Amino acid sequence: MDEPKSLDSLFKEKIFRIPDYQRGYAWQREQLTDFWEDLVNLAENRSHYTGVLTLKAIPKDQIAKEEKEFWLVDDHSYQLYHIVDGQQRLTTFVIFLQAFADFIKALPENTRKSDKEIYITDSLNIAALQERYLFKVKPTGDQFRTYKFGYTKDNPSYDYLRYRILGESGSGSIQETFYTLNLSNAKRYFHEQLAELHSKESIEGLQSVYKTLVKRFLFNEYIIRDEFDVFVAFETMNNRGKKLSDLELLKNRLIYLTTLYSDGELDTASRSNLRDSINNAWKEIYHQLGRNKQHPLNDDDFLKAHWSMYFKYSRQKGNDYIRFLLDEEFAPKRVYKKAEREVELEAVEEVHEEIEIDDDNVENSLEQAATVSSVDLPASSIRDYVNSLKSSVVYWFKSFYPAMVDGISDEERLWIERLNRLGMMYFRPLVMSILKNVGDEKERIRAFQHIERFIFIVFRLGTANASYQSSVYYNAARDVDREQLTVDELGEKLKDSSDYLFWDDGSFSEEEFYTILSKKFKNGTGYYGWNGLRYFLYEYELDLLEDSRQQKVSWESLLKTGKDKISIEHIYPQTETDEWAAALEGFSELAKKHYSGSLGNLLLLSASINSSLQNDFFSSKKKPKYDKAGNKLRNGYSDGSHSEIEVSSSKTWGANHIRTRGLKLLDFMEKRWDIKFSSKKAKRKLLFLDGEKEEE
Repeated sequence: MDEPKSLDSLFKEKIFRIPDYQRGYAWQREQLTDFWEDLVNLAENRSHYTGVLTLKAIPKDQIAKEEKEFWLVDDHSYQLYHIVDGQQRLTTFVIFLQAFADFIKALPENTRKSDKEIYITDSLNIAALQERYLFKVKPTGDQFRTYKFGYTKDNPSYDYLRYRILGESGSGSIQETFYTLNLSNAKRYFHEQLAELHSKESIEGLQSVYKTLVKRFLFNEYIIRDEFDVFVAFETMNNRGKKLSDLELLKNRLIYLTTLYSDGELDTASRSNLRDSINNAWKEIYHQLGRNKQHPLNDDDFLKAHWSMYFKYSRQKGNDYIRFLLDEEFAPKRVYKKAEREVELEAVEEVHEEIEIDDDNVENSLEQAATVSSVDLPASSIRDYVNSLKSSVVYWFKSFYPAMVDGISDEERLWIERLNRLGMMYFRPLVMSILKNVGDEKERIRAFQHIERFIFIVFRLGTANASYQSSVYYNAARDVDREQLTVDELGEKLKDSSDYLFWDDGSFSEEEFYTILSKKFKNGTGYYGWNGLRYFLYEYELDLLEDSRQQKVSWESLLKTGKDKISIEHIYPQTETDEWAAALEGFSELAKKHYSGSLGNLLLLSASINSSLQNDFFSSKKKPKYDKAGNKLRNGYSDGSHSEIEVSSSKTWGANHIRTRGLKLLDFMEKRWDIKFSSKKAKRKLLFLDGEKEEE
């Protein structure tokens, strides 16, 4: 390996391309901050070692004459390289240089100057910088740009880098993904840092960081030999910097496998078509995962969910799915002709602590192992798998963000949103499978209703462990995907899984819910500490909304409440004031705490309020409150949520009101989730108001 090279030396007569098996640009604020701090804090007499840049030389005969790189390779002795390792760093350098050039050009003193007239140093102008590091313009014919650094055409970020980052005109519409957002954020980050530096150190500061970057940031350049396997190199080298996601590793592996088939198994056209299928699938995946720019979806969450839907689910360890995909299902040994010879090795037993495994997962783990075939992996299996990934990711996104999807009815959107508000637990792969495979909308809605009821009853009213029956419904996702499970059968399965919460006569056993609440009342929170409260009160608000056209509370507003703000109010306050003393006169302190934390005393607000206002007396709460300047401090119940308006019809507020409203809310619970408590006495017990006048 040669001595480390500076950036200006590295870019001489080279064209760099990020090939299709590479991931997109993954650096975010943490990595950008490290880069910037290294750049501005490097001492004048020091160099910064940036790492190894591993390249694969592409022979001239593999570059088509119509490609934009050909003229430089053919006429100007340029060499085209694919970047195997170091693309994140090199991409960052190029984005920085483009942001740097754009910033310099936008300075007031340069607005009317051409690129050749704008000088960065005494001997270097903007045009020379662009030609050295960014692009060269073909002097004849169409005079198009050939970028010295970029993606290959089949990479999802190819167009975005050219048009949105490097400023080429004539883009048209461009597909955006999570990775293109990272590109955009990086350019914005550097623009702001350069603006701050310029404000403090003027043009001299900008000149200094430019010289530092191109002269004193050093790479070791390593060229992979032709016989060395570039795909294996990619997997083994990419364990530095920002770790590759499993989805990124899998793409590389699948493309690698396409190179292993013989010409008899996969002719040239079929090999190219399969590789295109993989690239197109990943384009769609990254597009869907990044559609909500502010809240992109996680790569590996999707891959794991699809794995549980496509293959037989097992749960031994958290990384089972990627080990199965890389080491078993899509392992090179399933394509190689030479088989491994079986060798009996001496057994070694490692000492470890006993770990309890859910009983319902053990059988599935064994079944999973049995599904791995020792026969060759046909190319059609790869094609089927990537096509399933491509089609499934659309519904994965839909399960998170139904409001961003066209062609969905308000009712179906509402039920998907309900599942998200409640928390889908381990049901999201099943929801994805239902969206993908159940063609009738009414049937899909019915399936979502079954799932929502199960989650609320088992995990909000019951004490089930979060993984209860998880393997059953991971496998149900697979059965739905293979059309081996109907919505009716799913409903029966969910009913059977929750039957333990019901008495023989069909009534709901309140004992588990009572157990949950007992702990909450003992620690002083009561229903306010119940993890189903916000969802329950919001559903009650929506029920009241049915008779009105105006929705007054959004779910998002309930999630943005700050430390000193509240969105669910204790009508009778947790801390009794003199004004409130008569409301529960004669009750013990313990009873007052129970009344304050009981279900009927908790109210969903249309807008969060400052906690200091919660102690206002009932008659004051019913009306809007203003400060001395006339600014509204809070809505009154009378112009608040539908739940508030309902409460505002009471003239006063005390024990009977709390008890009556609590029973009414439990009646709603029975109706909404199709359950029936065993008796009115059982419901009164759940309000924790018995013996209210007893001493502590």
